Amino acid sequence: MEGGSENVEPVRKGKLEKKLLRKQAKAGHTLLKHEGISTSSQPTKFLVVANAGLGNGVSREQLLGLLGQASIVESLLMPPGKPYALLSCTSTDDARRAQALLNGARLQSRDQDVTLYATFAEKVGSELRVSPELPSGLLVLENFVSPEEAAQLLGAVDWTFQADDVTAQRFLKHRKVKHYGYEFCYDNNNVDRDRPLPTGIPLACEPLLQRCLSDGHISVFPDQLTVNQYALGQGKDWISFGSLPSFCFPTQTVMDFRHPDGHAVAVVLPERSLLVMKGESRYLWTHGITPRKFDMVPACETEGPLAVTPDPSNLTLSKRGTRTSFTFRKVRQTPCDCAYPSVCDSQRPPEASDGPSVPSTEGDASRLEAQFVHQVYEEIATHFSSTRHSPWPRVRDFLLTLPPGAVLADVGCGNGKYLGINQEAMTVGCDRSQSLVQICADRGFQAFLSDALCVPLRSDSCDACISIAVIHHFSTQERRVAAIRELVRLLKPGGRALIYVWALEQEYNKQKSKYLKDSKDKDNKEPPGLPSDNTVGLGTSENVPKLSVHTNRTAFSSQDLLVPWHLKGRDRNIGTVGCSSENQPTTNTNSVFHRYYHVFRKGELELLCGMLENIVIETSYHDQGNWCVIIQKIF
Repeated sequence: MEGGSENVEPVRKGKLEKKLLRKQAKAGHTLLKHEGISTSSQPTKFLVVANAGLGNGVSREQLLGLLGQASIVESLLMPPGKPYALLSCTSTDDARRAQALLNGARLQSRDQDVTLYATFAEKVGSELRVSPELPSGLLVLENFVSPEEAAQLLGAVDWTFQADDVTAQRFLKHRKVKHYGYEFCYDNNNVDRDRPLPTGIPLACEPLLQRCLSDGHISVFPDQLTVNQYALGQGKDWISFGSLPSFCFPTQTVMDFRHPDGHAVAVVLPERSLLVMKGESRYLWTHGITPRKFDMVPACETEGPLAVTPDPSNLTLSKRGTRTSFTFRKVRQTPCDCAYPSVCDSQRPPEASDGPSVPSTEGDASRLEAQFVHQVYEEIATHFSSTRHSPWPRVRDFLLTLPPGAVLADVGCGNGKYLGINQEAMTVGCDRSQSLVQICADRGFQAFLSDALCVPLRSDSCDACISIAVIHHFSTQERRVAAIRELVRLLKPGGRALIYVWALEQEYNKQKSKYLKDSKDKDNKEPPGLPSDNTVGLGTSENVPKLSVHTNRTAFSSQDLLVPWHLKGRDRNIGTVGCSSENQPTTNTNSVFHRYYHVFRKGELELLCGMLENIVIETSYHDQGNWCVIIQKIF
């Protein structure tokens, strides 16, 4: 028996080594194909470590902990949202030691074990990232609130529900809210001055507010307080109502600020900090906290307000905990006279309110999409389908990798141009447009009517899913994340999904997309990735509540868009819904129908995918004006 067991062990070890080598080679091939990183069969000073990136939920500290001797590493680059890390070692011998420690090692990531694959690489580096400037008027003071004061503030808020509660307590999705002085209304980001609450700001807040006054951080004493307690991993809705001081504890978080031109800055808010917004930061920029369980933060501490720079040499992950924020406001009794009339509800002229609004509630989002997505595609379906012929090459490549018998779901299949690419796969499509589903059926494809947020297929039933030019039609971040979550629900563990969305960056790596270069047939000539003719942009950040027109075939200055479709009378489907130009076009007239889009900024799609616990980002790339990801379901 002992002799038999001695003969078995080398065989098992050999199989594990072969499997590791296969995985290592596959990881190297993927990195070369999608990221342009060349691996080396000979030892070098450089290593690329697959499955060890911020996109996988692996932190810098975890990776360095495996190495033990940090002195052998000259630099560790962890690009934002990517599933790999790049190491530069002090010598080739040190790189050999690091490779032996990392290759095949297992780490805990997002409550799941991941296996690392370390391969020698050609010289690795990163582009220089300039630190973004903070919004003008923004002040963050670390440790402004002492631990004792924080305990007193938290203790002053009683979350026990009482029928006669006078603090307008609300239990919202993922958070609890209490209002003091006045109830803050989230449907219009305002208060009802004629209906003050019986209970004012708690006495425990007064010492801190008096200190804010004496230090010159505020000029008036607030009369309204909103206390939010967020569940683990949740965030704060985007709001444009200018707040006065705000306290954040007991854990740090990252707040995102957005300018009306689309520019964004992420700012670290340390625990027990004071945040004050004045001037531009208060009136012009919008702010919010994206729901996620891990924040991407600088690895090295610095003094003062800290903007998160996408510098791969100084990034790591910080796990969120339960967080409570105290936001104070002074209710204005007269119309606003701020210096930003273009984004001020009180000063904006009446004509600025014409047109559809950027949605602020779930109901608003649903109504916007019904009118400016669903109804429009129903109207233009025949003409739209006539413009859809050639599959995009990288989508085709993905589909042809599926083995015989694989189950594929095309969610948002349109006229079905991808349903017949892989004849050996079992393919089914769905779309929100009944007319497009009928076109699929007429072409001999299996398709059914369905909303992408609720697909009537069993969970864990698909080997692959694709979502091509669909998710950018959802008008809130929550709905975009829900669409990705629905794709993941359909996948079997190990299944993969390919997602394409239109990119804000139509010029990338000094190359203009076809959308910017193409000047012919502007009415209905569309770029790969976005069915758009005469593009309508909207000057929208959350501060600008109405959609406005953007100049066609130019770079976008904002992320939310109405895109027109020019339809000749003979190409129309029956009906007149969604027509935004002529009143009742006849068979000889032209019509313009506007469709809603949210164009994605670089890294945004990866961040949305990172909010899900049960996936990893296999790769991400830019393809002719689109941001694209391939994700894999891990459980």
